Amino acid sequence: MATHDHLRHQTVYPITNFKFGQKSAKVEKDTSVSARMSRMRNKYETEGPRRSVEAVLVVHQHNHPHILLLQAGNSYFKLPGGRLRPGEEELEGLKRKLERNLSPENDTLKVDWEIGDCVGSFYRPNFETLMYPYLPAHITKPKEIKRLYMIQLPESCYFAVPSNLKLLAVPLFELYDNEARYGPLIAGLPLMLSRFQFVKA
Repeated sequence: MATHDHLRHQTVYPITNFKFGQKSAKVEKDTSVSARMSRMRNKYETEGPRRSVEAVLVVHQHNHPHILLLQAGNSYFKLPGGRLRPGEEELEGLKRKLERNLSPENDTLKVDWEIGDCVGSFYRPNFETLMYPYLPAHITKPKEIKRLYMIQLPESCYFAVPSNLKLLAVPLFELYDNEARYGPLIAGLPLMLSRFQFVKA
């Protein structure tokens, strides 16, 4: 009989355990992809490669794992996270970003984020939208390095989302191979997470 001992166990809780609210809108620094690339180019000249971190938060609904995604506008989806400050450590920076993106402003409701395994590393070779899960051989200085970390959510908590964003729970089967809607990185999450055995609590 086959066993799953080689898989990493990850406890996931039902979405009904969590409460969702809003907080003040988050100002978006870039209004377009070209504006973001331009800002990245300027930062690169003074700070070097952009370093960013993003969080993979998993809940379950209808007995299937769902990923929590932020939606901006009608068609832009992203994982919670963002750019690290110069010299900032990845885990501390991700906690700061999660607090800004998802934690309530009331200190008594704030989440103690438990950051787990790194599930993916991606590299931006040029000031373009494409990122790769490897560093191309001819690139010695990538323009951005992005790491994705699994988050172990508590049994229950309160999420507060900036009012200009939405927090959606999207099933893994909806993400799989759906690059047209979610982009290659998010569409690749089902493959990245295949080494986990999700244990429904």
